[in-house]
Amino acid sequence: MAGDRRIGETILRLDDICLSFGGVNALSNISIDVKEHEILAIIGPNGAGKSSLLNVINGVYHPSSGSVTYKGQTRNQMRPHDAATQGIARTFQNIALFKGMSVLNNIMTGRTLKMKAGFFWQCLHLGKARNEEIEHRKKVEEIIDFLQIQSIRKTPVGRLPYGLQKRVELGRALAAEPEILLLDEPMAGMNIEEKEDMSRFILDVNDEFGTTIVLIEHDMGVVMDLSDRVVVLDYGKKIGDGTPDEVRNNQEVIDAYLGVAH
Repeated sequence: MAGDRRIGETILRLDDICLSFGGVNALSNISIDVKEHEILAIIGPNGAGKSSLLNVINGVYHPSSGSVTYKGQTRNQMRPHDAATQGIARTFQNIALFKGMSVLNNIMTGRTLKMKAGFFWQCLHLGKARNEEIEHRKKVEEIIDFLQIQSIRKTPVGRLPYGLQKRVELGRALAAEPEILLLDEPMAGMNIEEKEDMSRFILDVNDEFGTTIVLIEHDMGVVMDLSDRVVVLDYGKKIGDGTPDEVRNNQEVIDAYLGVAH
């Protein structure tokens, strides 16, 4: 289990978040706090509202009511651009990479918001733009080394097996140097060995970079091993919030989720 991480103060808080689509309630009065440096897992059956919650955090969805407080600033909704520029990065349930581009260039796209040179200089690849790209490429190479994918750095992503594509997507998110990393089912479709590798990298990101991680995951073994805290959703409502052991022994959670599928 996660154990003795350097858990800090609350960095993100959701208060009474409600979200609906055409009269269907996706989220109902959800309140969650996320603390610095922790790994928070969000679990629940399919359709429980887990991905919708991540979409509210990074501004893809705008809640009908409630508030989001990030680093002390409260707002009714987060805008995607603000989330990205202020340190919230995201991976997706379905891999969203540029399949014809190399691993290195895919990860480079994660540096876009940190590039300051104007479009004109970027096109000419001269002066400040050239120096800036050298610095960004150096950072990307560090991420490639960290994720142990040096041998495929020039390989088009579309040629890679699924597990390595997931690792590249993680690399692209890390390239933005996020304070909070949102991972939507980072191990879906992986075999046991690939899950072990991804689990190790998630722990390393948290330990070495101090990155706060919010992840959605269905593999309960992974959740219980990685997480400092677990939030359980069911039909858009929060039915559990606590340590892995507390959640594992919560009768409402057992009845709604763990006792059925696990």
